[in-house]
Amino acid sequence: MTQLDQAAGALAVRVLVVEDDATEAETRVRDLRRQGYSARSVDTGAEALMAHQQSDLVLLDLDLPDIDGLEVCRQIREAGDKPIISVTARDTELDRILALQAGADDCVVTSCSPREMTARIRALLRRAYPRSDPARTVVLDPLRIDNRTREVRLRGEPVSLTAKEFELLHVLAASPESVLSRKELMARVWDTDWSDSSRTIDTHVSGLRAKLGSTWIITVRGVGYRIGHG
Repeated sequence: MTQLDQAAGALAVRVLVVEDDATEAETRVRDLRRQGYSARSVDTGAEALMAHQQSDLVLLDLDLPDIDGLEVCRQIREAGDKPIISVTARDTELDRILALQAGADDCVVTSCSPREMTARIRALLRRAYPRSDPARTVVLDPLRIDNRTREVRLRGEPVSLTAKEFELLHVLAASPESVLSRKELMARVWDTDWSDSSRTIDTHVSGLRAKLGSTWIITVRGVGYRIGHG
């Protein structure tokens, strides 16, 4: 299990927003929480240097009231490999170079839209915390799922699944003790944070139940789905 998987398994990826403008900080935190992240904010560099250890990613405004943002970035980077996205009001080549030299992994301007910010965060998290290769074969007798050949057998008989049905089944079966939310399934199977996921997931769950039997995919009301035991 990677560090990112551990964070996601506990609650959600933890994002620290470092921003001294209270309105801007509140907006960023709200947008991040809507996307399923666990977000909090601090408004000084000193607070950021104390709080970043409890985060998985830092969204760092470089214009801070107490400590130069670049120095904060350097100190966070010296403490480890935590992903850092710098935020600056000045979209110049020099600003970007200085931020990257200070240890930032990416640079955005203050006017960056929530959609672009989310995309950059997701891309950076994928690079920083690559998922470990899933097990080639998952066996939940009498169900056998081979991720290498993408073959599913139930009681020894092959089951024909679509590509997304297979991926959905494998993700659920690979975590047999876990309940996975709709948002997490959309992220892991469809690689999107699209919130209107009900029809997409329900259609594929119905397809799996029709082919495997209704007891293999269990609905946990108000939470999501887990694998059953046939």
